[in-house]
Amino acid sequence: MRHFEAALQQACVTWFNMQHYDLHGLLFSSLNGMRTTPTQARTAKAEGMIAGVADLMLAVAKHGYHGLFIELKNGSRGRQGEAQKQWQSKIEGQGYRYIIVRDFYTFRRAIESYLNDTTQLKML
Repeated sequence: MRHFEAALQQACVTWFNMQHYDLHGLLFSSLNGMRTTPTQARTAKAEGMIAGVADLMLAVAKHGYHGLFIELKNGSRGRQGEAQKQWQSKIEGQGYRYIIVRDFYTFRRAIESYLNDTTQLKML
């Protein structure tokens, strides 16, 4: 299942960087899904890695939001874990937009809506 989300994330980031080259570097990954050794995991946690953080962050303030967090899920099967739900609630309380994306086309629509208008974004 993680392989699907990794491939989806790579496609989304590649498209974004090609389509929005003026914003290159403002869409980035949390790297929370990376496999690590126990030592690497302890180091990452000590350096600030937090369970539940969304897969991608778009550091562009638009429409009253400070930025957009994007959680990628495996089609209709992927579900948020409890840590992800709690983190979503915290981040939305701080004025960020948070969405769950299950396919490339939803990602593309969400990015275009967020960068241009919020009409479709509210439906996601």
